[in-house]
This record gives sequence, C-alpha cells and structure tokens, in this order.
Amino acid sequence: NGAICIQPCSPSFHGETSFICEDRKWQMFTDACASLDIQSLFQPDHGKPGDGAKYLGPDDHGNSNCQADFSCIIPDILSSPAIPGNIADIVELLKKISLLLPENVNRGKMQSYSRIANHILNSSIISNWAFVKDRNASSILLDSVNLFAGKLLLRNGSESIQEHFISTKGYSIHKNTSEKSFHFSMEFNNTGNITGHMVISEEELLKLPKTSKAISIAFPTLGVIMETNRLDPVFVNGMVLSVSLPEELRHILLTFEKLNKLENVKAQCVGWHSAERRWDSRACQMKSDNISSVVCICRHHRRTFKSFSILMSPTVLPSAALDYITRVGLGLSIFSLVLCLVIEAVVWHHVTKTEITYMRHFCLVNIATSLLVADVLFIIAAIVHNRALNYPLCVAATFFLHFFYLTLFFWMFTLGLLILYGLLLIFFKITRSVFMAVALSIGYGCPLVISILTVAITEPKNGYLRSGACWLNWYETKALLAFVVPALSIIVVNVAVVIVVVVKTGRSSVGEGCKSQDLNNMIRISKNVALLTPLLGLTWGFGLATIVDSRSLAFHVTFALLNAFQGFFILLFGTLLDRKTREALRMNCLSSKRKCSLAK
Repeated sequence: NGAICIQPCSPSFHGETSFICEDRKWQMFTDACASLDIQSLFQPDHGKPGDGAKYLGPDDHGNSNCQADFSCIIPDILSSPAIPGNIADIVELLKKISLLLPENVNRGKMQSYSRIANHILNSSIISNWAFVKDRNASSILLDSVNLFAGKLLLRNGSESIQEHFISTKGYSIHKNTSEKSFHFSMEFNNTGNITGHMVISEEELLKLPKTSKAISIAFPTLGVIMETNRLDPVFVNGMVLSVSLPEELRHILLTFEKLNKLENVKAQCVGWHSAERRWDSRACQMKSDNISSVVCICRHHRRTFKSFSILMSPTVLPSAALDYITRVGLGLSIFSLVLCLVIEAVVWHHVTKTEITYMRHFCLVNIATSLLVADVLFIIAAIVHNRALNYPLCVAATFFLHFFYLTLFFWMFTLGLLILYGLLLIFFKITRSVFMAVALSIGYGCPLVISILTVAITEPKNGYLRSGACWLNWYETKALLAFVVPALSIIVVNVAVVIVVVVKTGRSSVGEGCKSQDLNNMIRISKNVALLTPLLGLTWGFGLATIVDSRSLAFHVTFALLNAFQGFFILLFGTLLDRKTREALRMNCLSSKRKCSLAK
C-alpha cells in the first residue's frame, strides 16, 4: 500500500537493520525491531555474541553499562516519532521490562524508564493514541508503570524522579512518622501547570508494624489519553495519581486541581479498577468540591485500586434548570397520579359496568400505579446514588425502578391488545377472569423476568449499575438495552394499534346503523392511547437522543420536562378527558358535597 520508510531502526538489539514503516493508516515496527530481547538487558553474564547480550557492556552510544540502567535503548526510542505503531511497541516494551526486572529498581533504571514513558505521554501526541489498535494500551501502560515504580529502592529514605509528563516520589514511612504528604506540580500543556496532592494521615501510619515505603506517581496527561483510548465518553478532569503502599494502609486523602474550572462542572472521585479496566466510584468518596479543586478520600488496594482521579461525566449534566424541572415535575406527577387513583376509586362502580370498560380502567389503574411507584423509587435512587456508601441499596433501587418502569410500558401494551380485541374479535368473548390472568402475566410477569435476567447476568461482572447513578449501565454491559428495547418496541406496537383503529373506524359507513356500546368504548379508548403513545414515544425518543448526544443540554431538558410530567399527562388524557368519567364525577357531586369537593 505504498509503505513509506520514515527512519532506520538501530541494529542495537539483534544486529539486523530494519525500518519503521507507515502504510498511511497503521504504523509498526518490522519483526526484527518488534521482537526485542528484553531479558538480555538483565542477565548477569554477557552472553554470546550476536544474541543481544553484547550490549550489556559498552554500547554504540558510549554508555558504560546498559545493565545498570538500560540507557542504551533510550536514544533510539526518543528519536523515533510517537506514531501509533511506535506507541504500541513502547507500551509493550515497558510492560516486559516491568514484568522481568527483579526487585532492585535503582534511581538510574527509574529515570530511564520514566524517560521512555514520558516520550509517549507528551501532551503534543495525545491525539495519536486514538489510532493505537489495542484499546487497553493506556491501561497496560498505567499498570506497568505502577508495577515498576513499586520496586523502587529509596536512597536515604526518599527519592524523587521528575519528567515533564510523569513524576515519581517515594518516602520511607513508619508508625512514628508524622503525617506524610506528596505534592506534584506538573506541566499539562503549553498553557500552564496542574497540581495534585496526596496525604497519608497520622492515624493510618500508626497501623504500620515496621518501616515501609510509600511510592506515588503523577500523570498529568494520562487521564486524557485514557479517554482517547476508550469508547465510553468519560471525561477525566484532573491528573491521575497512583500510589504503592503497604497492605496495612487503606485510606488516603487526595486533592486534585480541576482542568475544567467552569462553575457548573461538578466532579466525581474515582479509582481505576485494574482488573476490569474502568473507573469505579466505589473506590472513593468526595470530601469537598469547589470551582478549582476536589478533595477525595480513597480506598487503596494493591490488587484493585492503585490509581485515582476525578471525572466529569457527560451523562449527568449539572444544570439548575434540570434540577428545577425534575423536582417540580416529579412533585406534580406524583400528585396527579394519586389524584388519578382517587378518582378511579370514586367512579369505579359507575364506569366499569361492561366487561370492556372494566378491563380498560383496570389497565389505567395499573399504569398509574406503576408510574407512581417508579417516581417514588426515582427519588429514593437519587438519595442513595452514592454507591461507595450504599451499593446494595443502589442495586435494589435500580432493580425495582427498572421493574416498575417496564410494568408501565407493558400495561400500555396490554391496553393496546385490549383495543385490538374489541375491534377485531367482536364475536370472541373473553371472560373477566381470563383477562385478569393474561393481563397480570403480561403486565407484571414479563417485566419481572426481564428485570431478574438483567441483574443476574450483569451484576456478577459489576456491570449492572452505571458509574455515579442508581440506574442501568450503558457503556460497559449495555444493560440499559433491557429497558430501552422493550419500551420502544411497545411504543411502536401501540402506534400500530392506533393506525388500526383509524382504518377500522374510517371504513364504517353511516348506513350501518347504531354502533354497539363496546365499539363506542373502543373508540374512546383509542383516543386515549393516541394521546398517550406520542407523549411516551416522544419522551423516550429524547431519552435515546441523550445517549447519542450526551452533551446536549437541550435534549436533557426536553427529556426531563416530558418525563417528569408523565403523571400529569396520564391524569389529563386518561381520566379527566374521558366523558364517562366526567359524567360519573358529576353524578357523585350531586349526591355528596364531600365527593364534589374532591372531584374539583
């Protein structure tokens, strides 16, 4: 494909000359350069000529001992362009070095390692990471650096190795040490520096049985690189701070300076889950948040959580308008649904005299009940959304929220089937008991099965909840599809039902005589569904839009506006605009002043 030779590759490894090549899309080392003999750098003997071990002695660049700090490979690496193929190979090189090196990382080796890592962490080449084929490359780099730095030997009780885009500091600590802190001020780009601060409290240090070491590594650009390397839109709003601590120390205090210091940008404290390769809010909780910085209390774990940062999530747009719409809308929705159920209870005996009207009002009551419970659970889920403190409660709230929102749509589906039954199966009579059994199976049975399967499949992988909210996960496991697919499918079916009603009633001629009472009831029900379905469809249509364009405030406001007022729409279109219900209310007004006041 017209490969272009960019730069000759040094024959330092196997005595073969090869080239770094570019095929206009992906760049990669040829086999002779890619298959580096990393182990030869750490062998105690000089090996045989021609196998790479000869470079443990004096090399072409004048280094006296490559084994001491493997500096012989640095000039070739730093002179190579940080193109995607080279980035991938350097990440693999750093991984091999960190895995094969024994427990004796001196200052020279740490400096050399940091210089290599610094080359691919440069802020000027962040965009190149988007074209690295392995999406986990940045995560592998983070794990490799953490592993290597954890082996650092401390001279005179402390060590500090500073590069532009990676900084490593280490201190000897023991239980008699006063509070120990690590402060980093590093360049992020040409516009200025970014700071980070880590503190180990005196209370934590008292847990140490013997003298130990604490290592901290700061990455000002790695958070942005990890965004580039991942498909889910999670925005890191500060530097990444990694720590290597003794097992006895579990809690640390971290302060992050925000990259984006806008007033409406709130932060979320997170830890990097090294096994699952994702940011996890369970690792940290926020202590304070202001316009310029965030203070987090994080739980360190040597196998799981060693790296921490702050996120700015696009799926939760901080907006006073959204908060106001949600609170007012939910309040009005809950009031409307309670009023709807009270009205149904008052007029029940007057409006359920026929089988078809009984079934229709039975569906409406269950729709209102499902949405009422879902709205209340929505408020509870918002209260317990801090998963670090209430994870089991958050799972329970999400499960029931998912279940009752599904029951809302499945009862709408049942109502649609009822309309088709009344229009198309005129001579087929269904008893009330059969209808109740079928309706309850569809309205509550199907949602229960879907909800249980969703939590059973995704929760063992920690993929049931989304980060920072008590609701179904989207980016890792797509658990949200267990709600979106049934809901939108039912909306499509109900739209088809309305079309059938329009076609069926449109073909009726004037000369056919009087319509039966059931047909009139069906027409009235279809009007309600015709009003309800576009509203529900439009609501969740904008819900999909917030997934596609999660940064659009307009989509979020519209979705919140329509979704929060659903209860009011059900009261208006399902109850108050129904002629039979209004007549029944009027009759109750004449018979009882108390009932009249309630109806008004």
